Amino acid sequence: MSWIKVRVVGKNMLRSAARQIIGRLFCGVLAPLVVLEVILSEALFSVGQLVCHRLFHYRGVVIDVDPVFMGSEEWYQMMAKSQPPRDSPWYHVLVHNARHQTYVAERNLDADETGEPIRHPAVDAVFSGFDGRCYKHRSRTN
Repeated sequence: MSWIKVRVVGKNMLRSAARQIIGRLFCGVLAPLVVLEVILSEALFSVGQLVCHRLFHYRGVVIDVDPVFMGSEEWYQMMAKSQPPRDSPWYHVLVHNARHQTYVAERNLDADETGEPIRHPAVDAVFSGFDGRCYKHRSRTN
């Protein structure tokens, strides 16, 4: 028998995800699967929020959130030297005064309370504005 493990990030996603799973179970879409475990994971940071890396002390802005580590085993072994948990949220962060972005485990981030904007060449492509606290995500058009 197959099973599915579901991870839900954020309170707002809980209702939607639960409705979809239950709906598919009852409609027979997931009939051969058994929902073994539903894990609730509340991400501490959201897209547009300013953060500071606890170990390397750089500032940045979150551009995406993964509910769990989504990289390769090779990347984790080579880059994640502190061995942060893989089953907690990980963040894609544009680094202040740099041209690159990083992939950071939640435990290595703190909120950045400086209120200072992030200088990065991709900021204007991702965000439409900064209110002194966080960036507003640019609406995508098809």
